[in-house]
Amino acid sequence: MKIKESPSRIVFRVVNVIIMIVLAFACLAPLLHVFFASISDPTLLTQFKGGIILWPLYDSTHHITSKGYTFVLTNQSLICGYANTFYYVVAGAVLSVLLCSVGGYCVSRRNTLWMKYLTLMMTFTMFFGGGMIPTYMVNKYLGIVNTRWVMVLMGLVSVLNIIIVRTAFQAVPASLEESAQLDGAGHMTILFKITFPLAKATIAVITLFYAVGKWNDYLTAAIYLLDRRLYPLQLILREILVQDSGQTVFEVGDQASSYSQYKKLLQYSTVIFATLPILCVYPFVQKYFVKGVMIGSIKG
Repeated sequence: MKIKESPSRIVFRVVNVIIMIVLAFACLAPLLHVFFASISDPTLLTQFKGGIILWPLYDSTHHITSKGYTFVLTNQSLICGYANTFYYVVAGAVLSVLLCSVGGYCVSRRNTLWMKYLTLMMTFTMFFGGGMIPTYMVNKYLGIVNTRWVMVLMGLVSVLNIIIVRTAFQAVPASLEESAQLDGAGHMTILFKITFPLAKATIAVITLFYAVGKWNDYLTAAIYLLDRRLYPLQLILREILVQDSGQTVFEVGDQASSYSQYKKLLQYSTVIFATLPILCVYPFVQKYFVKGVMIGSIKG
C-alpha cells in the first residue's frame, strides 16, 4: 500500500533534490571548465574574458584541438616530473602504510605497560613541532637534502593515521588473536595475516589520504630540492601556473615560439594532466571511505 506523502514532505524532497543538484554542479563545474578549456581553440580561449566554460570554444574558422596535450606529452620536463611524482607517491605510500600499520598494531595491544603515556606523547606531536628551520637542519645533517629520500621520508608517518589504524585493529575480536597465538603465531603473523586483512577498508582510506597529500605536495620539493631532475610534477605545474615561467619548461625546439599563443591552453592541459591519476583512482577507493573511517573512528 502506497502511503500518501504530506505537502511538507513533498516540499522537503523537492528542495533536497534542488540543493543536491546545485552542489553537484558546483563540484563538477570547475572540472568541466578546465577540461573544455584544454580542448578549445587557443585563439578563442585567449580572447575569452571570464566565466565558466561548459562547452569547447570553437567556430567555423577555429576548431577543437588537442595540441595542448601534444605539447604536454612530448615535453621532457613534465614527463620527468610525472615519473618522479609517481615514484614519491608509490614508495611513500607503501612505507607509510607499513609503518602506520605496525605503529597502530603496537599501540592497540591491550593491557600494555605505559601505553597510555606513549599515546599521549604521540598525540603531543600532532599539535607541537620544531618548525621549518629545525626540520631543515635535521634533514641537512642526515644528508637527504636534494635527494629523493627527502620527498619520501617527509610526512611519512602520520599520528592521525596511526590512531585511526589502532582503533580499527582494536575492533578485531581478541579471540582471533588468542587462537592464532595458541597455534604458535607471533605478532608479525597476527598483524599481516589476521589483523591487516580485516582492516583493509581503513588501510585503503589512509593510503588514499597519503597518496593525495603527497601528489599535491609542492612545498617540500620547493624547500629541499635544487636539482630539476628530481622535481615532482606539482612543482613544475606551479612554475607554469603561478610563476608564469612556463616558457622555460616548454622551451623545446619550435615550441618556445608557440608558447605565447598556446599559453592558456597549455596551462589547462597541464592541470588535466596532473589531476587525471587521482580522478581515475578515487572512484575505486571511494567505496571504502565511509566503512574505513567509521571503523577507524568508533571503538568496538
